[in-house]
Amino acid sequence: MKLRFLGTGTSTGVPEVGCTCPVCTSTDFRDNRLRTSALLHTDDGAAILIDCGPDFREQMIRSHWFGRIDGVLITHEHYDHVGGLDDLRPFCRFGEVPVFSDAYTAKHLRMRLPYCFVEHKYPGVPRISLHEVEAGVPFYIEATEILPFEVMHGRLPILGFRIGGRVGYVTDMLTMSDASYRLLEGIEVLVMNALRPTPHSSHQSVPEALEAARRIGARETYFVHMGHRVGLHAEISRQLPSHIHFAYDGLELDF
Repeated sequence: MKLRFLGTGTSTGVPEVGCTCPVCTSTDFRDNRLRTSALLHTDDGAAILIDCGPDFREQMIRSHWFGRIDGVLITHEHYDHVGGLDDLRPFCRFGEVPVFSDAYTAKHLRMRLPYCFVEHKYPGVPRISLHEVEAGVPFYIEATEILPFEVMHGRLPILGFRIGGRVGYVTDMLTMSDASYRLLEGIEVLVMNALRPTPHSSHQSVPEALEAARRIGARETYFVHMGHRVGLHAEISRQLPSHIHFAYDGLELDF
């Protein structure tokens, strides 16, 4: 598998508009974070996009990759995770792009982007199809099994995904049930949110993310969805165990 972190920042991105803190003014490219998203190329040859936020166009230009997207996994309906769906238009040259979400998110996407999901689309509208999935019920993108599971974004139930049996992807989580933890047993690579050092009402702090990562026990863990308060990448990276890492935009993993 090959995983590229397209973005690793929280909803405001980093730098945050108007902020002059050391992180927002850093010249280290690893401190410049677009909104969280990832592109996974599976062992079966599928290209899977995980979330499609408002920075999607810029992320794909930076990636220098252009090809068929076999599926888009949507964790939840917040704008920083779905605001780029219209920018899938160029990728529709390769065929219709299927988008997978839970029923709650699908309902909001139909309201937010009604022109994308009507029966008779006008010319130029992205050719994307919406497929509702359910936590605990596996489905396939090409030959790759996707297992959605529920995590809590504050009080909002959202989806995490186990992909191909090897990758766990969780963002915007505050808590997770014992049943969801069990669904992540045996994964090799874990991607998980870690907003900042101090507690937050709807996202994991770094200490909470470290405890969740310890409990899951993946071979390698990568933190995403960081805000500027998390600190400078060069400094915070030295504070983690050797198998846990702060991801950064453009980081690629081959495993």
